[in-house]
Amino acid sequence: MGNLVDLIKKDLRYEEALKACMNCGMCTAVCPAAEFYDYDPRRICDTVQRGDEASIERLMRSDTIWYCGQCMSCKPRCPRGNAPGEIINILRKISQELGYFKDSHMGLQQIQLMNETCQNILDIGYCVHPDRVVPERHVEQGPIWEWFIENIEDVAPKLGANYHGDGAGALRNIPHEDMDEIHKIFEVTGGMEFREKVLK
Repeated sequence: MGNLVDLIKKDLRYEEALKACMNCGMCTAVCPAAEFYDYDPRRICDTVQRGDEASIERLMRSDTIWYCGQCMSCKPRCPRGNAPGEIINILRKISQELGYFKDSHMGLQQIQLMNETCQNILDIGYCVHPDRVVPERHVEQGPIWEWFIENIEDVAPKLGANYHGDGAGALRNIPHEDMDEIHKIFEVTGGMEFREKVLK
């Protein structure tokens, strides 16, 4: 058994994620990503189950593992109780730890996610916040973001948000003690160290 297989099996999620794939293809049949991409969760489970190091490494260096949208439609449909989406999470994490993700166009997007989403969490406690959205970088949203940001003072209260307010509610200011706790969680769980590996 090689190094990559050991790393996969060492992940706590592995035991529940891949029990015994029988290659029925149910996961691929219900997968939304498989409809739009050259993507087959069944093949990914088969590759991991076979334990061929070279094939697993190719998978970790490819775009394939980044097509999954993590909807987990695969898990409740699998007759063996496998969770291909969770196997993909394991592969993604190891790919990031080993730097393999940098060989993939889709994988390289992880750097931007760490720079933006992760930094938002560390700075203000939110993954996505209207104050930090640059509409020009999200053209797929059309004019919605731009309109929302321009009208946020009027719109946010109508949606039940507490924009820059104290107390409860979406878009509220996160108290300093909570922000300190978020930073501690990142430190204790290895999130800061993992972030640095991805950004190297």
